[in-house]
Amino acid sequence: MSADLRTYGIVLRRTNYGESDRIVNFVTPEGKISALAKSSRKEKSRLAGGIELFTLADITIHQSKTFGMGILTSAKMLKFYGGILQDFDRLELASKFLKWINKHTENREGDEYFNLLKQGLNGLNKGLDLELVQSWFVLNLARINGEEINLVQDTDERPLDPQLLYQWDNIESALRPSLHGKIDAKAIKLTRLILTSPLLLIAQIDQAEMIVQALQPIIQAYQDR
Repeated sequence: MSADLRTYGIVLRRTNYGESDRIVNFVTPEGKISALAKSSRKEKSRLAGGIELFTLADITIHQSKTFGMGILTSAKMLKFYGGILQDFDRLELASKFLKWINKHTENREGDEYFNLLKQGLNGLNKGLDLELVQSWFVLNLARINGEEINLVQDTDERPLDPQLLYQWDNIESALRPSLHGKIDAKAIKLTRLILTSPLLLIAQIDQAEMIVQALQPIIQAYQDR
């Protein structure tokens, strides 16, 4: 196996180390990787641009036994999601995305998490509706983590009826029929599409921004886990 790994990375966390270095956590298609970015806090560091938060970079990491972790030898910025920094709510949600991915990628394969974060940051950067982006991200994070969202049967194991209204039952992790429910056939269909489609495609669905509001009890339940 080569001593160097070249891959794509998105910074999840940066920690100052020593006088001028940083330890950087990346999510990559290979998983979460920690690397020492030597002298990256110096003014003219050639690594600085590629390890900014909300940046997609082409990175090379040299596997070092001396430091007990990889050494970041190059980091070329490919995409900076700078639009996120222009709005506090987008910045806050993007920061949550980094925190959630950092938490859920411990000892797990990284390809799906990497693509999830990449799409989520891109959606926020493009100015897509916040609730829509958050809903897409949280539902797909739950899917990747292996948490089943039952969109076939209700809490009594009956097939979902397109004529009925439903509310989310957090204990059963399923939909319960309710005369006062806000989740209708359109919301159920949108949820199924969210779990199988790219974010930018979901954003093109007519009235998706309004329909997704009915899903907020589900989103809240899964993002709190």
